Amino acid sequence: MRARNEMSLAYERRLNTAAGLPAKPAADGAEPGLNIDVVFTSVEATLAALKRAGSLASRLNGRITLVVPQVVPYQCPLTSPPVLLDFSERRFRVLAEQSPVDTTVQLYLCRDKWETLEMMLKPRSLVVVGGRKRWWPTEEKRLAGKLGRAGHEVIFVETE
Repeated sequence: MRARNEMSLAYERRLNTAAGLPAKPAADGAEPGLNIDVVFTSVEATLAALKRAGSLASRLNGRITLVVPQVVPYQCPLTSPPVLLDFSERRFRVLAEQSPVDTTVQLYLCRDKWETLEMMLKPRSLVVVGGRKRWWPTEEKRLAGKLGRAGHEVIFVETE
């Protein structure tokens, strides 16, 4: 039996909306009810997924969580990824700023992408995954299918 791999939340930052204004609080002061998780796959595909999630969230008074599982090879300690955290933070902050609604970035340093998503996503989450349009099953399409089979509501956004 395989033991669970390690995972570490390396970076979490709540960002303002694209317009630079703070997000509107809910009427009762609580957080908005709908959270849409966008899983990072590639820059182009994630931008398309953020656009679709932003459209949904703005109509439904929701928020977005950009989930970034960054796989660290076993040769490196989990706390010392091969890509510097400062670089990753800037990269994902720029991506999240493209979103029209309140967006939080969660960067996880992990050994296994799927196990990390399985542990951090709440049951029956609304998840948006972006990927290239191909007639064969791509890694992103397989991930979306696996998330769907795990009980999540998945929207797959295709890019050219």
